[in-house]
Formats: sequence, structure tokens, C-alpha cells
Amino acid sequence: MSSTRNTVVALALACLFSGCSASNDAESGVDDVIVIKFPHVVAPGTTPKGQAAARFEELVEARFPGRVDVEVYPSAQLMNDDDSLEALAFGEIQMIAVSLSKFDRLTQSFQVFDLPFLFSDIAAVERFQKSPEGRSLLTALDGSGFHGLAFWHNGMKHFGADRPLHLPEDAQGLRFRIMESDVLQAQIEAIGSSPQKMGFEEVYQALQTGAIDAQENTWSNIYSSKFHEVQPYFMVSNHGYVGYFVAVNAQFWSSLPEDVRLGLEEIMAEVTEWGNARSITINEEGRAKMLESGRTEIIELTDEELVVWQDSVQTVWDQFSDEIGSEIIEAAQREAVRR
Repeated sequence: MSSTRNTVVALALACLFSGCSASNDAESGVDDVIVIKFPHVVAPGTTPKGQAAARFEELVEARFPGRVDVEVYPSAQLMNDDDSLEALAFGEIQMIAVSLSKFDRLTQSFQVFDLPFLFSDIAAVERFQKSPEGRSLLTALDGSGFHGLAFWHNGMKHFGADRPLHLPEDAQGLRFRIMESDVLQAQIEAIGSSPQKMGFEEVYQALQTGAIDAQENTWSNIYSSKFHEVQPYFMVSNHGYVGYFVAVNAQFWSSLPEDVRLGLEEIMAEVTEWGNARSITINEEGRAKMLESGRTEIIELTDEELVVWQDSVQTVWDQFSDEIGSEIIEAAQREAVRR
């Protein structure tokens, strides 16, 4: 485990037993502007998270003028995802929207979102997240100081590499960038590649310099970060999901005036519905613009090829099913096949 992840886990345990302070005037009862610092790592105008964060800021300040000030810091301008987890636990910031994969040290249930080929599309993911089992995950980290408000979609993941990956054997030996997730590490090892854990903000340069050969991501992330300019091949695999856990510092949240807290919950629900719908369009637009650029090739895998990929990573399910919990996996599977 990295030193950053160790720190976050330690802080979560500290929150559990003693509570983390929230550095905001709301907790002291001072009638000043409530500031919500909200950093994230993606582009502000061309990604689902970037657009949703900006809309949240706009709606909150329109509803609570002079009372609530949302400060959004996109593109890792303030800090990266790992640092934001630590900062939220300390109360130095008030809100995050960090990839679900980042939380696997705090709750293994979130690993369900990284199981390869569990969800065939975003609709299946959304059905699960709205189910009783899925909604229970929003409060899974309350005791660790992270209060969940919503799940925001980015999109379904696809493989990108310096060569066409029609079958797992084509990925043998590739240095494959992944998020810091045990499930994703096992997935890449299962296909014979070398997983390289790396922050999102480092990926473009790593591809450009040849430090990595491959990565997995959504069309919106690939296009907005210009990965298609430095990576020649992408395969339509829909093998995984990128989504975000929108969370606040639990003590900060409980210290808010009731009308503000209820208002923010209503706005978050509206923004989540809007942003998750937008994510589909943004990903479609990203893929289309990549094709128009002529800088990369997008390969459609056949049904037979997809079956080979699915079989190659079945061991990952076997490895993590007990940790995640059969109830969670079965609920996700039910929603995945329901129409």
C-alpha cells in the first residue's frame, strides 16, 4: 500500500474513534459565508465530472447567494485525487468526487464496480446504484468520516494500446496504466500485462514518452486529455466502469444549518440526474471527435473476441468475490441483466 493510502486509512480510523475537524465557520455557528472547496482532476468543460461540478457550483450559488460559496478546482489545479482524500479527512476541503476505485482500502464493497465485464453498459450500472444494495454503499464510509451524497458516471472503459488488442494474448508484456485498485491490478495481471499504478494527470506524458504502453479509460477522458494523440489504437470493449463517489466531510456536513443541508441535497440530486445523462452524450461526442481527428484507430471487437476476454479475467471474480460480498455481487448481476 502506498504511503498516501496508508495515511488515508489511518485518518479514516482516527475519524471513526475521535472525529475529524471540519475547518469551516458552519461548525462554530458564525454567520459567515459557508465555503465548499471542491477539487477534481479532470477538464472542466469537456468531461462529465467537470460539467457536473460546474453545474453544482452554479445552482448552489444561485439558491444560496451570499450564504454558500462553492469553489471548484478542476484539472488537479489544487491537488490530485490521493491528496484530496487526505484533505477531506482533515477538513481542509469539503467535497470530492473521486473514482470509486480509490476507496477499496476503506470498503471492499466498492470493488464491485471494478469487476471486469460485470456491467455491459451505463444503464446497468445505474440500475444497480439505485437498488437498495447500491444505495447502501453511499453511507458505507460514514463511520470513516466520508459521507456519500451521490454516484456520478463518467462512462464505460475501453482498452487503448500501442498495438491492436483483439485477444488477451496481444496484451502480453505490455506496461498497462491502472488506477490504484487491487481488482484492476489483478485484471491486468490476468491478461499477462504489467500493471503500472499512476495518477490520471501523469498518463499523457507517460504515453508520450513510452513509459507505459497501454491504459484503460472512457471516451470522454481519452479525448479531453488528448490520449488519442499519443496512442494509436483503441478497442471497444466496455469491460469496466469509471464512476465517482461524491462525498463530503461528515462533520462539516452535520454542522450545516438544516435548510442549507437539505437544499444542497436537492441540488445534488438534480445535478446527478443531469450529469449522468450528460455523460452518455459526452462520451459519444468524444469518440466521434477522436475518429474525426484521424490520429487514432478505434477497433470493434467481435462477439467471439469479447468472450475470450471475459473468460481470461474470470479468475478476478473468483479472487475478490468473498471480499466484496455475495449479496452485493448478486444484486449487481440482477440489475445487469434486467431490462
